[in-house]
Amino acid sequence: MTETNPDAAPDLDFDLKGLPKVSLHDHLDGGLRPATIIELAEQAGHTLPSTDPVALGEWFRESADSGSLVRYLETFDHTIAVMQTKEGLFRVAKEFVEDLADDGVVYGEVRWAPEQHLQQGLSLDDAVEAVQAGLDAGVDAVAETGRDIQVGQLITAMRHADRGQEIAELAVRHRNNGAVGFDIAGAEDGFLPARFKDAFTYLAQHNFPATIHAGEAAGLESIQSALVDGRALRLGHGVRIAEDVTVEFEEDGAAEAADVDSDSDEVDDNIGLVTLGELASWVRDRGIALEICPSSNLQTGAIAGFGAGIESHPVDMLYQLGFNVTINTDNRLMSGVTLTDEFELLVETFDYDLDDLLELTLNAAEAAFLPLEEKEALVEYINEAYADLG
Repeated sequence: MTETNPDAAPDLDFDLKGLPKVSLHDHLDGGLRPATIIELAEQAGHTLPSTDPVALGEWFRESADSGSLVRYLETFDHTIAVMQTKEGLFRVAKEFVEDLADDGVVYGEVRWAPEQHLQQGLSLDDAVEAVQAGLDAGVDAVAETGRDIQVGQLITAMRHADRGQEIAELAVRHRNNGAVGFDIAGAEDGFLPARFKDAFTYLAQHNFPATIHAGEAAGLESIQSALVDGRALRLGHGVRIAEDVTVEFEEDGAAEAADVDSDSDEVDDNIGLVTLGELASWVRDRGIALEICPSSNLQTGAIAGFGAGIESHPVDMLYQLGFNVTINTDNRLMSGVTLTDEFELLVETFDYDLDDLLELTLNAAEAAFLPLEEKEALVEYINEAYADLG
């Protein structure tokens, strides 16, 4: 692990884009191509802010870059509007896979909320089947280019709605047709996972895994509920677990405390003496994966309590302290990023090297909702690819 170096320029002798990557937190309705949105909107009679692909892409990025999760989520009105038919869902899902593969992703979990795609008569099962058909077609298209990618659906319930049980049953129903996990998403503040406690109990009874958006727009209470009520195996974002970490810096013999309240760790001089609260210790010591999305966290204000710029993002502190950090994009269209871009951001900001990127990628591979044998094969593939760069 490396010391923080915000001014460092990337000194890379390897192709970041060509590195095998694992994507665990990437929303289907947040990863459309602008040109596709324009074509599908014309067919649907939906009015867009612009019909120029470049201008539309810029509109999404500018609208999302507001520091407000509420406004960030409003951009999805346009993407969801063009994903209301089997044909639209199929196309978006197929292109989603192709774009992941072009960025070097070899395993990706695609999260989306079927309940948001029923406006033109599709049933929940129709929607899931259309997306799966698109994902399969995308995998086949990638294979025709001599590459491989594996994908799975994270079936998501909207936390402000009352369909948690129904969506949980939908996910379990499609576990042999591409569904690998369950999630709840949407406005986090005020909608604790406890709202869906019975649905999470149902999932646990059927041995079906859950990752839960928590620790993004809401803080520690959200994370606690995700772990207790939701039985979460991973935390979607989870970045605000850093609020349960206290850092003490020594200056002229006086200790200055910074809450960013039990276990203590001494790390390098850039961090100081660190104390983990009970919740943070639980998350770290049990290796509960954090699906951190650096650029998105800046846009939505999730890390506003730590600072204004990427150099203030607690991702490096959490990584150095041994939390199970994984790096993700959240919404590639809205944030205007790829997973390669997020890796480059870490290299430039924190001076990460190849070993760091390998560790972060292996964290994601080992946290994937895959059978053990497939997970081991994925880990082996990634290790071999990095060894070839050695």
